[in-house]
Amino acid sequence: MELPSAAWVPCNIQMDNWTMEPAVWVSGFPAVEYQYAATEIFGNCLQISDPSPSIGRLVEYAQATQHDLIKVAEAQEFEVDMNNMEAKIRDNTICAFQGTAQEFKDDMDTMRMKIHRYPASLRGFDEWYSVPRMVAMGPYHHGCVLQDHLKQVEKVKYVAAYHCVMESGHSLQEVYDAVVSAAHVARRLYDNDLMAGISDGDFLPMMFYDACFLVQYMLWCTPAATEMEASLRSFFDFNRKVLRHDLMLLENQIPWLVVETVMRFRPVELVDFVADWRHYLKDRKVLEEKLIVLDNSYEPPHLLGLLRFYMVGRSNTRVHTRDKFNSISVSVSAIELAEIGITLTAKETRELIHMGISKKGILSAELSLAPLSLDDERASFLINMAALELCTTSNFGEAGDEDSAVCSYLLLLSMLVHREEDVQELRTKHLLQGGAGLINKDSLGFFTSLQSLPLRGLCYGRVMVEIERYKVKRRIRIMVHAFIYRNKRTILTAISVIGVLVSILGTLMSLKSKSKI
Repeated sequence: MELPSAAWVPCNIQMDNWTMEPAVWVSGFPAVEYQYAATEIFGNCLQISDPSPSIGRLVEYAQATQHDLIKVAEAQEFEVDMNNMEAKIRDNTICAFQGTAQEFKDDMDTMRMKIHRYPASLRGFDEWYSVPRMVAMGPYHHGCVLQDHLKQVEKVKYVAAYHCVMESGHSLQEVYDAVVSAAHVARRLYDNDLMAGISDGDFLPMMFYDACFLVQYMLWCTPAATEMEASLRSFFDFNRKVLRHDLMLLENQIPWLVVETVMRFRPVELVDFVADWRHYLKDRKVLEEKLIVLDNSYEPPHLLGLLRFYMVGRSNTRVHTRDKFNSISVSVSAIELAEIGITLTAKETRELIHMGISKKGILSAELSLAPLSLDDERASFLINMAALELCTTSNFGEAGDEDSAVCSYLLLLSMLVHREEDVQELRTKHLLQGGAGLINKDSLGFFTSLQSLPLRGLCYGRVMVEIERYKVKRRIRIMVHAFIYRNKRTILTAISVIGVLVSILGTLMSLKSKSKI
């Protein structure tokens, strides 16, 4: 067998007395095991006939080669393992991405039903609009340790739950088990990160007590309040304003499916309840008002969503014309509207969605909106309804008018107000009603803070298009009206002077006629 680079010349020995045979082959190279027929024959007589390696070095070389080859094989095996590990990591990463993507999709699919946190675009507002003053509903404001000012009402929740179960005619276990079944579904509607730190042992009783309390409150808002236990009714009577504030906060909601579960045992006339709230934003209550008709196709996410649905109303506009303008204003002041002949008018409606421009005469038109009686609680209610729209509507341009009506309503009011005189003008036009709410200075602060709202809202956009269309189609009339509006004092003075001159001239003519007689 010939080995490369190995020339062996034995000294005074017979080469037939030893044999060399390959034992194993690794990657094409022999790992050689040498067998000697008689070790003593070799002795120390193996000598190098030239500078080539000796047999000992050949063995060392073969062993080193085998060791290196083993290292190569191990390295290759390690590389394979590393590749497998990297593949597993990639697979695990893809699985993690897929899980996150699926979770995100599920959140988006249930976006309209979730219990949302206050949107970042509105966090510049005071805590009055987002933090409960008396009662915490759901997990967002319970926290690890309930704040002191919220602890007292927790005892009232036990009282409300007791009366709710007793008045239902069902056992506590039956009502509680039904709520627990619904609460397991409702749990997924809250913020995942927050819920990770809340056990079912805390969450399930919370849903039971909160839902019973809310149902008892809803009963208090209806004629059934006369049948309510006196002490509980007195609590609701004494705290009506702060409860209206707290129970309408976006972060202070509980899923409607849990509330509905309790109402199966202790029914509430929703027609009476919604009717009681319909006049909330106005200062006048119609005594002989027609009953509302509930929309059975609507599935509310929570109490705030239910009331917003009926206070917004339904739009009659289904087709939106797309006018072509080189440019369009995104806002306009009350003074600009007055100059071009558009006056402000309070619309005879309770539904916020009804807003728009209508012709009034040859030189003028009207911008009509639903009237508003503004105080702290109503301001908070409006902001939280707008917050709900921002959280549940991904694309305002493709959504219906109803999905952004509150944002549109608030944006239109905010663009009309820049000074206290503008607020007074809204009162003069009866868009702001009542005298027991916010004074002009505070109303101005509220309306100017609304300018931080995103410029969203299909109704708002349509009104701005209608204003632009009015400007384009009535250019000459607007010029005439603007001239009269800007110079009305001079014109009135001139008319007065002319009137005086005519009167004097008439008197002179009368005297002249008498002198001829």
